[in-house]
Amino acid sequence: MVKRMLKARKAIESLYEGACTVYVKQKSVDLDTGETVFTDAVEILNEPCRLSFSSIAPTTSGHAAQVSQSVKLFIRPGLTVPAGSKIVVTQVGVTQDYKQSGEAARYVTHQEIPLELMERWA
Repeated sequence: MVKRMLKARKAIESLYEGACTVYVKQKSVDLDTGETVFTDAVEILNEPCRLSFSSIAPTTSGHAAQVSQSVKLFIRPGLTVPAGSKIVVTQVGVTQDYKQSGEAARYVTHQEIPLELMERWA
């Protein structure tokens, strides 16, 4: 059973064609002003991954059809990506910033994290 799971995990990871870096906001105090500041800190660096895209058409009628895109990040199962993280993914030569939009679906072989495009980081 364990051998089969390891084989399945290796097969899934062979499809990873991207790399991601996960950033979190880290709180610190500016020594000059005493002000609390937040800086970007790398939580996970250059982790192999894969993005999956699917289009979702709305079911409402009466308006022009709008299509939205669903994005999932496939990544190895042992990692913890904190909620609210900024995730920068480079895949097939394109780098894009995302934010985690939901809880990860965790499996023995991988995890799937729903993402959405990041417009700005609050």
